[in-house]
Amino acid sequence: MGCLCYNLTLWAFCLTCGKVDFMSELRSTEHSVSTAEVLAEVERRQAEARHPVGRSASRIVFLADRFVFWFSKHWLAVFNALAGLYVGLPVLAPVLLYLGAERPAMVIHAVYGPLCHQLPHRSWFLFGPQFAYTMPELVQLLGGDVIFSPWSGDFVGNEVVGYKMAFCQRDVAIYGAIFVAGLVYGLLRRRWNVKPLPWWAYAGFGILPMLLDGGYQLLSYVLFTFWPDGPIAPYESTPLMRAVTGGLFGLATVWMAYPYVQETMQEFKETLHQRFGWE
Repeated sequence: MGCLCYNLTLWAFCLTCGKVDFMSELRSTEHSVSTAEVLAEVERRQAEARHPVGRSASRIVFLADRFVFWFSKHWLAVFNALAGLYVGLPVLAPVLLYLGAERPAMVIHAVYGPLCHQLPHRSWFLFGPQFAYTMPELVQLLGGDVIFSPWSGDFVGNEVVGYKMAFCQRDVAIYGAIFVAGLVYGLLRRRWNVKPLPWWAYAGFGILPMLLDGGYQLLSYVLFTFWPDGPIAPYESTPLMRAVTGGLFGLATVWMAYPYVQETMQEFKETLHQRFGWE
């Protein structure tokens, strides 16, 4: 334990364990220093000595501020890269299968399996005679055992019908639109202050079309399952409707969300610039 010795006449303090020696500092200062200020400085340095982790914590906070400042400048590039990767891997899967790289393609399908139903009659195909197939067409080409089995989503394609993307048609449209709209937003924000899409427009322009198409499709199948003889037959949407409604949802999401993100990131950047002078 260190003890504190002081001489108020000389305005000098020392910590006998070799911690602090203010004599030279106080002799060289041109301004008078109050006793309270000196005592406060001593207490501050003693607190630092008792809690050495304070410097480490300060370092962590500084690095976190540095990362936030960097992210506030490059958030859109990060978002676009993630969106491009997220939608690009499912599109890459059929390309890998076509080239014979089955193992990485199956890894992609397995990763996206929990995120999408991957039903073949609601997915896009590459390197086949057509990009999409109805359920009757797939039954004719592959047989009912493949299409109507509980594991029909595991079917990744073959040389007859082509190779399936790891995302369904609607998901490809949603995340593809988010990626493309993000790129367009990056160009527009350089010249104009893009205003966010109002909530009512987002609901009517982005959510409602997909809700009507996909929601009614789901509801019709549920009703048919529990009421086969009912008046409502199963409704199966079309690839065009899935692409249009998914694309509208992705576009509206970017239009509504990205201007708010831009405003928030601009506030972070200005605050940290004023505090640290970072550019």
